Amino acid sequence: MSKNRGSNFDDFLREEGLLEEVEALAAKRLIAYELGQIMAKEKLSKAALARRMGTSRSQVDRLLDPDNESVTLATLAKAAAAFGQRLRVSLRPRRAA
Repeated sequence: MSKNRGSNFDDFLREEGLLEEVEALAAKRLIAYELGQIMAKEKLSKAALARRMGTSRSQVDRLLDPDNESVTLATLAKAAAAFGQRLRVSLRPRRAA
């Protein structure tokens, strides 16, 4: 009988010490995807977004790179504001293990 029978993937990641890292990367990928979708809808280039944000094109490249985890909350807030939106970050309790 498998020791993981009945457990879920979150339990596996938690046991391996990877859950927080995987969740953070998933959140960053989702944000990069959403920003890309808004840019496409508005037909906005990376250079134009950089101008709206008051930052560099390379900063926008990092922002839109789904694997780049070094983007700050301030940068995410600037990007949201550039599209007339607000960044919302919250803490939620984990479900019982």
